[in-house]
Amino acid sequence: MMTNHIANHVEEMCGQPMPDCASAASHNPKQSAKDRILIAEDDRVSRRMLQSILTDWGFNVVLACDGSEAWQILQEKTPPRLAIIDWLMPKMDGLEVCRQARMLATQEPLYLILLTIKTNREDIVAGLRAGADDYITKPFDLAELEARLQVGERILGLQTNLAARVREVEAALSQVKQIEGLLPICMYCKKIRDDKNYWQQVETYVEAHSRANFSHGICPPCYASIVQPEVDAFLAEKKESH
Repeated sequence: MMTNHIANHVEEMCGQPMPDCASAASHNPKQSAKDRILIAEDDRVSRRMLQSILTDWGFNVVLACDGSEAWQILQEKTPPRLAIIDWLMPKMDGLEVCRQARMLATQEPLYLILLTIKTNREDIVAGLRAGADDYITKPFDLAELEARLQVGERILGLQTNLAARVREVEAALSQVKQIEGLLPICMYCKKIRDDKNYWQQVETYVEAHSRANFSHGICPPCYASIVQPEVDAFLAEKKESH
């Protein structure tokens, strides 16, 4: 842990008092989640420095002092979609936060960056398998941190657009009606019996069970066998009357 002297020095550089754990988790859950980022870090100096840096980069920062606070924030109705989560934290470590976050039933994607002093390949693999999308090691380079956050924003944008397209397709499919199964049809008048045991004209039934509309006409065979004889009979009758 950093000494109070170092913490006070960071406060002087940032120009604001350093929040304690009680106030660090305070935020407005109704605010837009598009530009919000969660910082889950138990070391208050590191937490304050990250807050200052990310605020300068245009992020709306939400703070958590331990894993339990981070988990509570991620369960909100509109949680921050970007999160930097320290691996080693009290109450709940970063790996467990990632695991729990991936079990959430939410339509909004999350991008989790694990912050750690661990550099072994096994540790990195364990972090990614726990649900982290990326990782960054301490002490971190600002340019690297900014680049990884830009990647996260880009991926979240792609996932959001894809989810919107999927919802559009699902909404369109819900409007499509299909006629399936065995249809009882009268062998003489060709009416169809519906589910309520009513007999309907074919066009009435099809229009009610699909998005099709009928435009009536006369086919050549029917014209030759039905219409033309009627026309001929009418003309013959008219001729006889004269």
